[in-house]
Amino acid sequence: MITLPRPMFLFLLFLSLLTSPGQMVSAKGKENVTEACSVTRYQSLCIQSLSQFSNTAGRSPSKWARAGVSVSIGEVKNVKAYLAELKKHGHMKGRNKVALSDCVECFSYALDELHRSLGVLRRLSKSTFSTQMGDLNTWISAALTDEETCLEGFEGENEKHVKVLQNRVQNVSYITSNALALVNKLATTVGRNSVKR
Repeated sequence: MITLPRPMFLFLLFLSLLTSPGQMVSAKGKENVTEACSVTRYQSLCIQSLSQFSNTAGRSPSKWARAGVSVSIGEVKNVKAYLAELKKHGHMKGRNKVALSDCVECFSYALDELHRSLGVLRRLSKSTFSTQMGDLNTWISAALTDEETCLEGFEGENEKHVKVLQNRVQNVSYITSNALALVNKLATTVGRNSVKR
């Protein structure tokens, strides 16, 4: 048996952990996420944010729609917490302070609408499928509008905190837009596969 010097052994162990099968997205998984994201406007962001689901979602439109909305919920929660921190520390004054309060409110609404959407996606039914799809479209579109409304309050502002906020809100609106596209794809794939868990 060959014994390796300790640093070499640790390095090889580290490399094997980096490339363990659990951490890798298979070639088939990459194909699945790329195909799922092909209907979205922000494809590279879609692939990046949803690749973690590529092996479990397979080719199921309902699983991809659920993944899209779940990721959107996570991002909205993060931005909502960030907005609450900004508000708490009083970094913004005057008009921006008012816009920030509106933003916090908008993100609360967006989160409610996305949670409601995820609830429906978890219990899809063939008998009420078209009604469910209509509700999903309404709620996710409303969440997207809430995020865009938040941005409108800061139009024409160049303050450092505002710029960071705008970038974060813009990013989350792209992710929500992608989720809506995945739900719309599901709506066009009516049949046994679309409501399969």
